[in-house]
Amino acid sequence: MNKHIDKNKYSEAINAAIEVLKAGGVILYPTDTIWGIGCDATNSQAVARVLSIKHRADSKSLITLVSDTDMLAKYVQVIPDIALDLIEVNDRPMTIIYPGAIVATDSSPAGSALAPNIVSADGSVGIRIPDNPFCKTLISRFGRAIVSTSANLSGNKAPANYSAISEEIINSVDWIADPSLESASTGEASQIIKVGLRGEIAIIRG
Repeated sequence: MNKHIDKNKYSEAINAAIEVLKAGGVILYPTDTIWGIGCDATNSQAVARVLSIKHRADSKSLITLVSDTDMLAKYVQVIPDIALDLIEVNDRPMTIIYPGAIVATDSSPAGSALAPNIVSADGSVGIRIPDNPFCKTLISRFGRAIVSTSANLSGNKAPANYSAISEEIINSVDWIADPSLESASTGEASQIIKVGLRGEIAIIRG
């Protein structure tokens, strides 16, 4: 835990963020990489709002965060063995693009599957397990995957820290994490690796 945040304030921040996520709101928060705009990844209306805030086309998929492999298994049809190997050995933030996302339908129980507008046209989805105490606690207690898209307008440079986030983004969200929480972030975007069911690997961003 960040030494500049006492336990009560840390807990209050988690609780406040969860309440916003439950209400379908949008949060601005530091991840294990850079600051992200986030929402409930199972709520298509919340996802649409994130895309609108970023001025981003809804044809592009979004990265999501989960707390562990158990939560990951809720959102993909199969976790390839190679993905588990990569998660085990990686020493830097890594987003893995999985084939076969589990996508919500009209009959899906609330929160049980990913919003359709978060998934790529080919049915794949990029998911990361963040090595960040704040993110892990938030996601674990929320109990669902959350969106993590860089806190910038589409086409602009992703902010390495809170001070680089535009006023437009800051004024568009419903809750903002204490900037001191960013000390657990790298300030750089994650690597992105796409995996296949037969062990194929493609490096999308190194």
